[in-house]
Amino acid sequence: MTRRAAICTPLRTPVGKFLGGLSSMNAGQLGAVILKALMERSGIDPTRVDDVVFSQGYGNGEAPAIGHWAWLAAGLPIEVPGFQLDRRCGSGVQAVATAAMMVETGMADVVVAGGVESMSNVEHYTLAARGGVRMGDMVLHDRLSRGRVMSQPVERFGVITGMIETAENLAKDYDITRDEADAFAVRSHQNAAKAWAEGKFAEQLVPVAIPQRKGDPIIFDHDEGYRTDASMETLGKLAPIDGKRDPQAIVTAGNASQQNDAAAACLVVAEDKLEELGLTPMLWFGGWAAAGCDPSRMGIGPVPAVERLFERRGYRWDDIGMVELNEAFAPQVLAVLKGWGWSDEDSRRDILNVNGSGISLGHPIGATGGRILADMAHEMHRRGVQYGLETMCIGGGQGIAAVFERAV
Repeated sequence: MTRRAAICTPLRTPVGKFLGGLSSMNAGQLGAVILKALMERSGIDPTRVDDVVFSQGYGNGEAPAIGHWAWLAAGLPIEVPGFQLDRRCGSGVQAVATAAMMVETGMADVVVAGGVESMSNVEHYTLAARGGVRMGDMVLHDRLSRGRVMSQPVERFGVITGMIETAENLAKDYDITRDEADAFAVRSHQNAAKAWAEGKFAEQLVPVAIPQRKGDPIIFDHDEGYRTDASMETLGKLAPIDGKRDPQAIVTAGNASQQNDAAAACLVVAEDKLEELGLTPMLWFGGWAAAGCDPSRMGIGPVPAVERLFERRGYRWDDIGMVELNEAFAPQVLAVLKGWGWSDEDSRRDILNVNGSGISLGHPIGATGGRILADMAHEMHRRGVQYGLETMCIGGGQGIAAVFERAV
């Protein structure tokens, strides 16, 4: 049994800066906000949902199986199950792909797919407390930074200091300069600022009411990370993050993605149930693929992932009218474009990340795939694009890609 999977009502919260406007809300609370809004805006009876697939890159014991936890926190029916998955940066795409496979195979009719991250609230932890420490210090690891160092087995690959190092490796492999990286970052901020000025995010956005000790809640309704003043001059003043370790380093805080807080979700629905449920699809799920790569060059992951997807589903670059390549780092994106064979003058650059991406809008790991999907879905309809490609690199050495078809 194979049925087409429809994407309905893709939504996202605004993206908060690290320790910024959303930091007082944990991941479970953000997940509840987006799930409640999804049920209200779609108009679907929540009891018709068969499962909730939620991604999170930094899960913890405060909201285990966060898809189910957030669903219950939103006050939704206890009969609906839910779970959590993690493919690091690619988790949000994986949530949608997993939901689509459930629908396509007849195992479910309606699945909520989404993701959430509160990087502001990722905890510090220790591995020493369970057995006790007789003498000496007890080390607390920062799960954010530790997760990047431990994203691959050290015994096999050695110590990779973090994702920044992997981006620097690609910059050298593909002869990418600091000016090229900064110029791409400026483009990202300019695209995001223009999209906000034109109201392009209005339909997909779910404002977050942030409770206060006294008085009314504060309404958080705007992305915090993009910079309207970004220029070659302002970005050029920033020192490379790994400059002391690597004199040739080019990655700065200005041409790298941010740490963020956000949530995103959509409905993934069987084609033959749409009319009965009164739902109008925005997109059809067109297939997905993931591929592994050298962890020390993890940023190149979209190249083999897209190649595998195109081979399996018969797509060609000529079919694709919009490309969303998450911006983990500017040199990483530029390396992928070279890996795809795109020249500096390639016209396809005009359909790449047209409203900004990770550098400007942010990279809230588990929510990034859903944030990108919500933006891409609405932009595909504005432009009349038939096929859109979403792809991203993944810490530890992977890439993931998915194609979506506009529902006319």
